[in-house]
Amino acid sequence: MDDISLRQTIIDELEWEPSVNAAHIGVAVDRGVVTLTGHAANDTEKPAAGRAVKRVKGVHAIAEEIRVRRAGVKQANDR
Repeated sequence: MDDISLRQTIIDELEWEPSVNAAHIGVAVDRGVVTLTGHAANDTEKPAAGRAVKRVKGVHAIAEEIRVRRAGVKQANDR
């Protein structure tokens, strides 16, 4: 599967996963290596995104760069 098709399949899987808000997750794919960026609302959403990606055939590795951003909690780099 080429990277463009794999990326779309991953996005579809994230959108299907009820415990993940896929709108907050960025997906990049390079030769089967997936990089996830963005933010999760809690500590359970972050690993759920990783598990969803692992279910997709053709994923060779995952670089997970998702940050947990709790609602109402100011982050260190927020202004």
